[in-house]
Amino acid sequence: MKIYFHLCLQEFTNCYIVANDDPNVMEALIIDPGKISAEMIKQIERGGYKLTGVLITHNHTNHVRGLATLRKIYTPFVYAADYEVAGAKAIVLRGDGILKVAGLDVMYYSVPGHSADSMVFKIGDVLFTGDTITSGIIGETWSKYSRRMLCNKIQEKIFSQSDQTIIMPGHGPPTTVEAERQFNLDLSENSPQFI
Repeated sequence: MKIYFHLCLQEFTNCYIVANDDPNVMEALIIDPGKISAEMIKQIERGGYKLTGVLITHNHTNHVRGLATLRKIYTPFVYAADYEVAGAKAIVLRGDGILKVAGLDVMYYSVPGHSADSMVFKIGDVLFTGDTITSGIIGETWSKYSRRMLCNKIQEKIFSQSDQTIIMPGHGPPTTVEAERQFNLDLSENSPQFI
């Protein structure tokens, strides 16, 4: 498995191409297509990959804007927890579960709080968290209830992973579960969540 990082400079969002380079598979998936660039298309085409899936962490424009472009070029299945994003040729996700996409086992977890449809995807030892958690902070919320729910879900579904699990967020640099347990400002004992 290879992971390619792409930054959408317009809104500083992260997009990831995950490629299964097993010679018998040669398929890829994209996570959060904020913008589809010529470089991304070249990476898929030159790598000889068939794009079979798109994973959406949540329905915010800066994470899904490139989906229309992808659908003009490829015919991937879209996996999302929001019917509006999913559209045709899509799988609407609910709760937690496991999928097979691009020949890879993809675990998914419902982690509402930043948005009602927020999903986290795990492939191997890598979590793709969208805006649920970023290096040092949690995703923005609009009420104390949403904040508390998000913090509880992060504790339950993300911090239950091994320390070495890598977190690839929707914004900012990668981090690890261990680093977030120790240093995340929003999840420390002095944060408003715990006061």
